[in-house]
Amino acid sequence: SSTVNASKPPFPLPWEAAAAALGPAAPRASASMLYLVGLGLGDAKDITVKGLEAVRRCRRVYLEAYTSILTVGKEALEEFYGKELILADRETVEQEADSILKEADVCDVAFLVVGDPFGATTHSDLVLRAVKLGIPYKVIHNASIMNAVGCCGLQLYNFGETVSIVFWTDTWKPESFFDKIEKNRQNGMHTLCLLDIKAKEQSLENLMRGRKIYEPPRYMSVNQAAEQLLAIIQNRRLQGAEPEITEKTICVGLARVGAPDQKIASGTLSQMSTVELGGPLHSLIITGTMHPLELEMLQLFSVDSSSFESSASQKTT
Repeated sequence: SSTVNASKPPFPLPWEAAAAALGPAAPRASASMLYLVGLGLGDAKDITVKGLEAVRRCRRVYLEAYTSILTVGKEALEEFYGKELILADRETVEQEADSILKEADVCDVAFLVVGDPFGATTHSDLVLRAVKLGIPYKVIHNASIMNAVGCCGLQLYNFGETVSIVFWTDTWKPESFFDKIEKNRQNGMHTLCLLDIKAKEQSLENLMRGRKIYEPPRYMSVNQAAEQLLAIIQNRRLQGAEPEITEKTICVGLARVGAPDQKIASGTLSQMSTVELGGPLHSLIITGTMHPLELEMLQLFSVDSSSFESSASQKTT
C-alpha cells in the first residue's frame, strides 16, 4: 500500500510554486517568513486570529501607511497587538523594499496592510522580490472595500471594472476613468470608484528642488468625486456627446466602511455633490442596471426618496 509523508503536503505551497516558476534561489540558512497581513477596514480588532498570531511571533512589524488608513491610530494598534510598529510610507516601501526583505531572511517579518494585502500592486511587487530572494511568504487575508462594498445592498457579481478617481490639478484633469464607468453602465454593471489619497506627497516645486518637505495629507470626498464627474459630463456635452452618465444617474456614497460610524447615502449624482459624509475614507458607486432587490436596499439609504424613485426606475430589470 502507498504511504503519505505527513510532514510534506501533497501540493506545493504558494511561495514554493512561485519560486519554481522564477527559478532557483540561493540555499536558505533559516526558516524565517515574510507575512503579509490584512487588517480589515475598521479598528485594531478587525485583524483575524491567524493574523494576530503571526504579528505576535514576528520580530519586526511594518505598517503600510499610504494606500489606505484605519479609523484608529498607530498607538492603538501597538497596544492591541503588543508589538511596536514601524510606519512604512510609499517612499519606504518603494525604495527600501530590499532592506525589509533582508530582515525577513534572518527573522520573521510582518507587513501589515489596511484591508486585504493584495489591494495594491505594490504588495505584489514585494511578494515577487521575496520569491526571487528565496524568502518564503504567507498571505493572511481580510475584508477590503472590494467586498465590503456590498453593505449598500448592491450585489457584488453585478460590479464591473473598478476605477480610481484622482485629484485634478490646474494643469492635469484626466477623464479616462469616466470612459470605463460609461462602459460598465452600458453593460448594465455597477462601478466602484476608489477615491484619491494624497499622503506624504511633495509639491512640484519641492520635488524639483530636492527638498524633503511634504504636503498635508488629503483624502478625496464623495462630494469632490461627484463634482469632477459632473464637470466631465458638461465637457462631453460641449463636445456634442450625450454621456451615458448624467446628473440624474443613481449613485451611492460610502464613508468609513467597517467602522462604527460608517455612513451610506444613495441618490442622484447631483445629490452626491452636496451630501456630507464626514471624515475619510470615502468611496463612490455609479450604478448600472439594478435588480428590484438592489433598488429596495438602496432606498434604505436614500437622501431624498421622491427624486430617488423617479430616477431609479430608469435603470431596473
